[in-house]
Amino acid sequence: MTPEPAEPAGPAASDDPHSDLLAVLPRITQLSAAFNKGRLTERAAEAAGLALDRPAMGVLVTLRTVDQPLRIGEIADRMQVVGPHVTRQVQALEKRGLVHRVADPHDRRASLIEPTGAGMEAANRYVTSVLGWFAEALADWPQQDREDLTRLLTRLADDVTARLARFDAEE
Repeated sequence: MTPEPAEPAGPAASDDPHSDLLAVLPRITQLSAAFNKGRLTERAAEAAGLALDRPAMGVLVTLRTVDQPLRIGEIADRMQVVGPHVTRQVQALEKRGLVHRVADPHDRRASLIEPTGAGMEAANRYVTSVLGWFAEALADWPQQDREDLTRLLTRLADDVTARLARFDAEE
């Protein structure tokens, strides 16, 4: 006869409406710690031959991902940081010749930020390095699992971002 599993201490799992999420939180923390401790962004920048910090890479990758010039505020929104933070990064990237300002065709008073040729090449090298790392990490995964990961992670990121934006709007 097989022994029955021990009952968990505290309320039964069925009594907790969030019991299914309990296993998710430590995994999110584990991933965050692994990325930070493993210095993924720094290693990718080094592999791409770039001496840029994480925020500067964030600006370049944001511009590369949308493939169009953006206002400082739009970059900040996409990166989920405040505008002055992006302004400092853009100024540093301008000095290095990786981004430049162009006139906003809809508002002469505003300017848009776009990568230069060198900035786009740098962003492409960085993205190639990061994608290579992820491809190696997921090499043994079936294609369906990779597609499911993309779909579910996109949904999670969108839903969490939207929920946090509602919190910010309420403050």
